[in-house]
Amino acid sequence: MSTENKNTIPCRKMFTDTLVELAKKDKNIVAVTTDARGSVTLDSFANELPDQFVELGIAEQNAVGVAAGLASAGKKTFVCGPACFYVARSLEQVKVDVAYSANPVKILGVSGGVSYGALGFSHHSLHDIAVLRTFPGMHIVLPCDIYQTQKLVEELIDYPHPVYIRVGRNAVPNVYENVNCEYKIGKANLLLDGDDLTIIGTGETVYHCLEAGKRLHAQGIKARVIDMHTLKPFDKEIVEKAARETGKIITVEEHSTFGGLGGAVAEIVSQSCPVSMRILGIPDENSIHATPLQIFKHYGIDADGIFDTAISFCK
Repeated sequence: MSTENKNTIPCRKMFTDTLVELAKKDKNIVAVTTDARGSVTLDSFANELPDQFVELGIAEQNAVGVAAGLASAGKKTFVCGPACFYVARSLEQVKVDVAYSANPVKILGVSGGVSYGALGFSHHSLHDIAVLRTFPGMHIVLPCDIYQTQKLVEELIDYPHPVYIRVGRNAVPNVYENVNCEYKIGKANLLLDGDDLTIIGTGETVYHCLEAGKRLHAQGIKARVIDMHTLKPFDKEIVEKAARETGKIITVEEHSTFGGLGGAVAEIVSQSCPVSMRILGIPDENSIHATPLQIFKHYGIDADGIFDTAISFCK
């Protein structure tokens, strides 16, 4: 593993670049968007593969319905746009046209979490995991860096289930060294081993969890760090094992502290192996208006905040 940030490519760009190359070889791959080709970085797809590209304008509800129709006709459909709109404005269509109807649409929600920073509550998507976890058949993934994102796209092309993919807006540090990293939807990755406590992150918090874990090891506290890139289907086994072997769990998410990663972990350990937990995320308030990293720091979900929580927890 490497946490050196040599990356200048946002995960959204890696996603669409990979999708373009795969779509050139498979004419059944279709991208649908809603006046968001710039935000999603779909310009290359639209220019190079116009017959496989559908622009709906600012109409997310229609876009999800069209995507579901294309998928039901055998197309490998990716509907792409800001996460905040696809898990709010078009939520009924996601629920009925995609999840309930079991259409294997891939919903790429870009600029998720607090990526929009100063735009505030209307543009933050801090409820998406909690809501979509309740839709039967809907799968949820949050890749942590560009290499994992590339592996994810390759796996999604023929993946037979509806999937919501949340990525951020800006380039983030790489957690993995290259695209040969281990990746399977539904199977979490162990990044750092230890038996004093477990830190579980998802999406862009994973880098911060790993940095905190390394600092804890340097202080003699053997932290186990897990990349929970899939929120549904959830890797129950790795959580139960961590609970039994470390006795303490910290979860870290760019999401409300209600119903997300922390809630999923708590549901498991409370029923099978109860242990003490700390759930780090955005509390029950409208988050501050700031840059994403400033928001991370304010709410203690950056490496410093995770480290401090772990030190206090272990005492």
